Formats: sequence, C-alpha cells, structure tokens
Amino acid sequence: QVQLVESGGGLVQAGGSLRLSCAASDRTFSRYTMGWFRQAPGKERYFVAAIEWSGGSTRYADSVKGRFIISRDNAKSTVYLQMNSLKPEDTAVYYCAGTLYGDYRSTRKEEYNYWGQGTQVTVSS
Repeated sequence: QVQLVESGGGLVQAGGSLRLSCAASDRTFSRYTMGWFRQAPGKERYFVAAIEWSGGSTRYADSVKGRFIISRDNAKSTVYLQMNSLKPEDTAVYYCAGTLYGDYRSTRKEEYNYWGQGTQVTVSS
C-alpha cells in the first residue's frame, strides 16, 4: 500500500510561484506513473499533470500548460509540481496520485489507485 504525502501548499499572490512536493512511502515508487489533480470548492477533481515512471514523458491540462512543470526524483521517491504565474482560478486543493498500470497520457482520475490527503493552494488577486 503506497502512502503519499503532499506538502508545499499555501497562500500566494497572483503571478507568484509555489512548488508542491509529494513523498511516497513505497520503495517501488520508480515504477509508478504519478499525477497531480486539483479540486476547487463545489467542483469535481480535475487533472493537472502527469509524469511517467522514468520522468521522460509528461502531460498537462491545457489550463496549466506553459505555467506548471511536473518532475520526479525517483531516488527520493518524490514528485514535484512547480507552479508559476499563478492565477486566482488555480485556487484549489491539490492532490498527488499514483498508479502502477495507468497511462500518463490519461486524464481520468479513475486510472489512479493511490491518493494523498491534499494540500491547499490559494491564489489571491
């Protein structure tokens, strides 16, 4: 059972940056496709970005493309989400997720088996 723990959320002004981290407990972390999703109040959980096991391939939601960067350090069992040029509409709880058999090209949250507890990101205007 993989445990995922996010950190790095907080309050930032529009145009600012934050870096989220997600640490995994499983020593087989390097085999997992990892993703980030977000959920605003009263809305569904939406795909943000994903990275395949080696870190060589990524996918982004159109709304964050060119502003966010997903990366991973398999030696540290950690995945990151660097968020730049933040906008008020990026405000949400951000969740880290992992899947052993899912495809990084999929945006479906049903592809992911393991989830973190979430970290709040608030962007003020």
